[in-house]
Amino acid sequence: MDLLMEGGGMNGDAAMQELQGIQDIQGIQGMEGLEGMEGMEGMEGVEGIGGMDDMDGMGGTMALDEVDLFGDPVMDSALAGLPSRSLPSKALLQRLDEMRTRGCCQTIAWSRQGTIASISKDAMSIDLRFIRCNPDTAEWELSEPSSWSPPSPPAPNPPTTISLASTSAPFVHLAWSPTVVPELAVLDAMGRLTLLSFSISSNQPYHTRRWEADAADDLHAVVGCYWLPPGMAPNKQYNIIHGPATKTQSEYKYEYQAYPASGPWHPNLSKSALLCVTTNGALRLFYTQNSSRLEETALELESVTSSDELITHASICSDKNTLLIALATASKQLRIVRVNIQWGLPQVDKQVPPQSLTLAPSLRESHVAVTSWSHHGPSEIDFGVSVSQLSRIEILPSAQISPGPSQPMAPPLVLTVRSYIPQDTSAYHQESQSIIDRWEIVSDQPQSLHPAFEQLGSKNGTTSTPPTMTRLRKLEPIILPKVAVSITTAQFGRVLCFAFSDGTVQYRNRLTMEEIYNEPDTESIMHPLQVGFRYTNDTPCLQVAFSPTNCSFVQLCEDLTVKWNRLHYQMDDPAASLQNADQKPIRVALALALSGTGLSQGFCDILAMARPFAQTPDFASAWVREIVNMLKVAVDYSENAHHEQLAKNTPLQQCLGVISHLSFRGDFKPRSRGGRFAMLALGVRSAFVVITVAVNTPMNMKEKVILMDDPDVVDAVTGCARWGLTLLAWLTDSLFELLEDPELTAMLSGPKRFPELAKYLESKNDVALQLLLCSSTRGFLSALCRRLQQVENLSNRTAQYYETRMQLQQQQQQDTTAGAAASARPPPALFHAYQRMERAISSALVKVSSFDRILSELSTDIQAAYRKTLSGLVAANVKPQAASNLTEQQQKQHNEQFIRNARAHCELDMLLGHNPPPSFREVLVKLFSVTLPAFRTQTDRSKLYFASYDLLDVANNPIALAKRKAAGKYVDVFKRVELIVGPRTAKQTAAGGGGGASPEDGGSGHALLAQGGKSIMANGEESSATTSGNGSGEDNGMASYRAALMGTWTGMGNNNGPQWRRCVRCAAVVGDLYTAKPGYNFVLSQQRKCVCGGNWGTVPRGT
Repeated sequence: MDLLMEGGGMNGDAAMQELQGIQDIQGIQGMEGLEGMEGMEGMEGVEGIGGMDDMDGMGGTMALDEVDLFGDPVMDSALAGLPSRSLPSKALLQRLDEMRTRGCCQTIAWSRQGTIASISKDAMSIDLRFIRCNPDTAEWELSEPSSWSPPSPPAPNPPTTISLASTSAPFVHLAWSPTVVPELAVLDAMGRLTLLSFSISSNQPYHTRRWEADAADDLHAVVGCYWLPPGMAPNKQYNIIHGPATKTQSEYKYEYQAYPASGPWHPNLSKSALLCVTTNGALRLFYTQNSSRLEETALELESVTSSDELITHASICSDKNTLLIALATASKQLRIVRVNIQWGLPQVDKQVPPQSLTLAPSLRESHVAVTSWSHHGPSEIDFGVSVSQLSRIEILPSAQISPGPSQPMAPPLVLTVRSYIPQDTSAYHQESQSIIDRWEIVSDQPQSLHPAFEQLGSKNGTTSTPPTMTRLRKLEPIILPKVAVSITTAQFGRVLCFAFSDGTVQYRNRLTMEEIYNEPDTESIMHPLQVGFRYTNDTPCLQVAFSPTNCSFVQLCEDLTVKWNRLHYQMDDPAASLQNADQKPIRVALALALSGTGLSQGFCDILAMARPFAQTPDFASAWVREIVNMLKVAVDYSENAHHEQLAKNTPLQQCLGVISHLSFRGDFKPRSRGGRFAMLALGVRSAFVVITVAVNTPMNMKEKVILMDDPDVVDAVTGCARWGLTLLAWLTDSLFELLEDPELTAMLSGPKRFPELAKYLESKNDVALQLLLCSSTRGFLSALCRRLQQVENLSNRTAQYYETRMQLQQQQQQDTTAGAAASARPPPALFHAYQRMERAISSALVKVSSFDRILSELSTDIQAAYRKTLSGLVAANVKPQAASNLTEQQQKQHNEQFIRNARAHCELDMLLGHNPPPSFREVLVKLFSVTLPAFRTQTDRSKLYFASYDLLDVANNPIALAKRKAAGKYVDVFKRVELIVGPRTAKQTAAGGGGGASPEDGGSGHALLAQGGKSIMANGEESSATTSGNGSGEDNGMASYRAALMGTWTGMGNNNGPQWRRCVRCAAVVGDLYTAKPGYNFVLSQQRKCVCGGNWGTVPRGT
């Protein structure tokens, strides 16, 4: 000890003075034997130091190696109780280094239509996934990946010594366009761009731009890219945010906020444009001409002359019809540039649409402000070089603080992220953290000059106005104790979604940066997190991509696997059932989450959140009611007979799709009454749309092709027409069963039992009457009847034309040898197609015109019932005091609005399966006592009873469903033909598909045999198409499709058969057929989505 004190320049007395007066300290005991140590007097009462009674002979000195003066053993024992920190994974460290060195490195992205793209492990291909409803279990899952890799480029001419391997670079970044038809931008490490379009299937792209034309130069590497927002009509340039939903007593009132939208956007509202910032300071604009030709223009943002001036990170946003670009350089500078896009449209007549003009865009830039992004805030801890490296930059446009005109605007905001990860297990070091630096781009008003200076003026007598100065105002940084790996905006930039490397997420207010949605709140609902939904199974990850609704996300885990994480509802009591939960706020929260997509983008994750509640009685109908009331979906068409407007009502289609999905329990499993109703209503709409598109060739196509001159289009129309005729027969048979039902007759005999009608129909699982009473579905049926009559007239005229033509040819050429050979040649394929159409129309069991008259008469009676009932309600609703304060015109408008609201309420009730209004009892009495009995005399009741309705896929009999499953029978929802999956036994082949015409069998009663490489149909007609190895034939499967019109299609049953497309929501099936014929492809393109509104996913047959 003397050695220590002497070497440290301290004497014994000074050292021991620090120990005086501690005799009252507890925990040091047994120091009575320290007589030989100076300065230790008075410590006899100190507790806690024992076992030192034998130290009398030490003579006041101790060796340094015998006593530890600083108490290290005590500290070591204290630290031993602390948990050791795990080392960060090597993958996370590599990811952080990649984010610091490369501005564009997002290798997983989720499109607005539902496709999830990720770069493969070798970085040379793209894996495409989507979330889908499992066809067997009806549970939501992430699909298996479908790989896409770029085709090999053509050989250079003249040959070069540079090989493809030396010029190829790994893919490093993915970015989705916001358009209805999504495009995926794929960028490699040298900035070369590939564009993929997903027009029909979620995982089947085709090229719109190849990368071979781009130069292989590291200086062209992209550090920031941005797709222009979707265009808006001049009178609708605003964004609507629904919510919050405020609780008033037992109901919720929905609020909505309208905020102005900002361009620039592509002159063609259906297109977008891609902007890329390169390392050497160039801005590249890729845009599509109205002729669909892709072109490019460029602008030099910065003149890079040294390595310090290279741009490492960039971010772009649209603000006030210009582009704001934030640039981070290698010299730690933050630069803001504003770019204006002039599309170069010529001055023409206003009647000429912009979509028909040639674009000649030009870019003009202006430098706004510059600062350094490496300033440390007062609350930061400097960890050295690692935290002084930028890992991400984001720029957000100016935002209106509150809705309404003349409201203040928050200035544009720049965010940068700097992350720190400790790389040892010592407990002394700080935790991982991310520092969010913020700058506001503010414009200072010019200061006014003193009047004395204004009098000076200039030589020419004019005065100059000081320019407006724009600067970056630094805000207090936000320090988060995690590593941020992703930042996404929601609610049009007003909410920021942060994703972290530990798998957790946070939602923060853009203006205050405070965390939101982290507290339960059922009084004012804005997000499902407020009502009990939670993310579960947090998994460490490297990257995150949020869904279009921002209510789920996919993670690129540390082992480079992709995982989907969605919100789950958690009960306070784990043993409680979901049916015991308060479902009103749950439905409201789900409706608000779905409204963010406008029912035009993918919201499959919202359906997955609602799926656990599907077994709860009336959950689907109650949720759809919330959606209709919030989004003001039109459901009343009792006074409107314009079928085109009804077909274009996409929100109504999506609502029916929600009901259809929640009733789906898996393939070949019974559906609920609401599910059958929604499925048939959507089927009627789809058949009407296909026939309408096919028989009405657009004007811009008539010079090139007539759609109904294509045999494949005719066959598609024939399939839809056959399905429609089968539906009318099934509806007629169902109505006749109700006509003979004494229980129903008793309910209609008086008003006392009439309220029991809906429950009785639900017990019978009958939807025929509901389809007729709802104005929307009745309108679809009426529109389909008109189209079927149009197809019938077209078929008759075409058959007469061909018969007359063939007779003339035979008369002119019957005396010559050449004429005999010509007459022996088979008729053209178009003639055969119209023959099949004529046979389908002539085999109808119900006369279409008669059924249409029933619908028209029923519509007239319902309109009269509405007028009679609602006029009395209006008179009873008018208050004398209120009437005196309104003019006659105002009172009339008030009454009309009241009638519209009351009628819409009744229509929504019937759409959701509730009882029709009491005034409909007289309408139904007339229908079942006069109209249907007269119609029954015009039909063959026995043929309706024994007919096969398998094409409608409405069987709920478990035995019939089991037989269809064993036979592998599916229905193509586009062409409306049966598809057979799986090998067919000899018994099934001989029996013609395994069934007769009995409704119990579920068989089609038709045979399709294979003989000598030709397809021979049940009527003896022969198809001469030569089949290939995949069973699809030389005409891309159309021969098999034509055979399907005569019965069933066995092409899907071959081992190497083609794939098919399945709906990701309802698991409906479409044979994946592509031809080189523009007419058929045009009709097929109208079914870009499923009949329920869901997206298509191409999967192997049978899955």
